[in-house]
Amino acid sequence: MNILIIATVAVSILLIILIALQEQSSDTPGAFGGGASGSGSYHTRRGLEKFMFGATIFCGVLFVCLAVLNLVIPAL
Repeated sequence: MNILIIATVAVSILLIILIALQEQSSDTPGAFGGGASGSGSYHTRRGLEKFMFGATIFCGVLFVCLAVLNLVIPAL
C-alpha cells in the first residue's frame, strides 16, 4: 500500500481526535456555536490545552502537506 496514503490517514485520525478533545474540554455549553457565555471574554491557553492547540495546528499543516504530496507524487 502507498506510504503517503497510510501517513495521511494516520494524521487525519490524530487530527480528528485532537479536535474532538478540544471541543469536549471547552467551557462553552454548545460546541457548535450555541450559547453566548464565552463571547467577549479573553481566555489564555495553558499547559495541556496549549500543547493540544499547537499539536492541532501542526497536524493540520502536516495533513495539507501530505494531501498535496499525494496529488504531486501519486505512487511512491
